[in-house]
Amino acid sequence: MTEPHILVVDDARDIREPLGTYLKKHGHRVSLAPDAAVARETIANGAIDLVVLDVMMPGEDGLSLCRWLTGRGGPPVILLTAMADDADRIVGLELGADDYVVKPFNPRELLARIRAVLRRVPPTPLATPTGRRRFAGFVHDPNARTLAHEERGEIVDLTSAESRLLTVFLDRPRAVLTRDQLLDLTAGREAKPYDRAIDNQVSRLRRKIEPDPKRPTIIITEWGGGYRLAADVTALDEGDPAAAPAPSPAAGEET
Repeated sequence: MTEPHILVVDDARDIREPLGTYLKKHGHRVSLAPDAAVARETIANGAIDLVVLDVMMPGEDGLSLCRWLTGRGGPPVILLTAMADDADRIVGLELGADDYVVKPFNPRELLARIRAVLRRVPPTPLATPTGRRRFAGFVHDPNARTLAHEERGEIVDLTSAESRLLTVFLDRPRAVLTRDQLLDLTAGREAKPYDRAIDNQVSRLRRKIEPDPKRPTIIITEWGGGYRLAADVTALDEGDPAAAPAPSPAAGEET
């Protein structure tokens, strides 16, 4: 069984937090946002499978955020609307919302509608970058799933999971990424709540790139926060000789 990641966007704390608790109790991973700005940041930093979105919010309203979401290709949206707002419901559906629920609502009905939308919307495939990139004396090739050490002339093989994890860090150098964000960005809807596999993957990756894995200087632990790639990242052109693999491979772990 997989656990979709739901984002609840509502400025009313007495709706947002109990709804988040209810959805978690029924097997979903949940993020909460009190406004559109926090919602945009949450979506940018993690793979969200569905957004439950209040229409009436101060600042940027739900219809504007819905337009932005559908314009960039998802995730699917269920609108929360006031009973009298027929026009909002119609406009929301015209903007591309997948469903709507009228306030006050029964959480069981909303849960059923979430499940129905997710059944008909396929999971968003995870992006697979193809370009080689340099960081901390290494060149990462996501196609070959290898790391070439520029000074030692070694090639280190990566498992597919390690290569995906490294790609996520290289996409966001020096940004602190929580375990939930790393799970979302590497596993998407397949991620399970409270999964600690990320810690194991980080440890395995450190053994391959850190001079001293017990005292890491490349992938840093942010206590209470997550992990951070403490290195600059440079994209390499296909014709760059530094992007070519080194000649003498070193043993690596199998997939």
